[in-house]
Amino acid sequence: MAAAAMRCLLTVAVVLAALIAGAAAGGPLSTSFYNKKCPNVQGIVRAGMASAVAAERRMGASILRMFFHDCFVNGCDASILLDDTATFTGEKNAGPNANSVRGYEVIDAIKAQVEASCNATVSCADILALAARDAVNLLGGPTWTVYLGRRDALTASQSDANSNLPGPGSSLSTLLTMFGNKGLSARDMTALSGAHTVGQARCTTFRGRIYGDANINATFAALRQQACPQAAGGAGDAALAPIDAQTPEAFDNAYYANLMQQKGLFHSDQELFNGGSQDALVKKYSGNAGMFAADFAKAMVRMGNISPLTGPQGEVRLNCRKVN
Repeated sequence: MAAAAMRCLLTVAVVLAALIAGAAAGGPLSTSFYNKKCPNVQGIVRAGMASAVAAERRMGASILRMFFHDCFVNGCDASILLDDTATFTGEKNAGPNANSVRGYEVIDAIKAQVEASCNATVSCADILALAARDAVNLLGGPTWTVYLGRRDALTASQSDANSNLPGPGSSLSTLLTMFGNKGLSARDMTALSGAHTVGQARCTTFRGRIYGDANINATFAALRQQACPQAAGGAGDAALAPIDAQTPEAFDNAYYANLMQQKGLFHSDQELFNGGSQDALVKKYSGNAGMFAADFAKAMVRMGNISPLTGPQGEVRLNCRKVN
């Protein structure tokens, strides 16, 4: 079958799977939330993300990561976008986010376009959810139906960001617990970890693995050590490496093949294939791109439904960086 036809069938299957998953979630969000109030919103977000990814493909991975870091801290409420104020210290400078999460200006630009079309109507939280979906698809990954109707948080918490986000040194049990705390299954966790098929990481996040772990491909470790010195504290801390060395700018299932070769960049990555409960699923995803794509889409719908603010809760921010 032609590649284009395969992609079409996969997209249809993934959208249907996402619809089923969203319905099962029973959340207050809706696929038609802006149909009357702002019918152009999805096209505006898509155009903004297409421009951002065309300028820098890595930005797709950055926006996807921003959505994950938002949802895991008090739900998908755009709290990560808030700048610090006199009354609260926000999430931007928390340990997992400082000098790491990027792309805020992309969301600002999309928000400005949305405001020009539909003033005070679409939340920053919904814009981020749509942008993450489009980021994946623009990098060659699946698409899915995004449930909408989130509202924006009125505050943010640096301490919650420090405690709710699993780090690159996490064990499998820690990953299972932290995802489980958000209502996500072990399968969801393993599928969502596949987001590491795109993007770059700083030396500080994988230094411990390439110099300290035994379950790492020696050639791969030596390659990464070339740009990431063992001594911490120098300019090398910020040196970047692709998380997926095979296809760092394409959203595919190569991440799982890497794990089977002990070429996971983070300790937490390799924990998914290290004689534990997720080994069999990693093998399946490695050999079945369609299964991974479908599971990833369903897991993204579930993650997007973590504790949204709806109805009278929160607000629709006019500027994503500050409350109204």
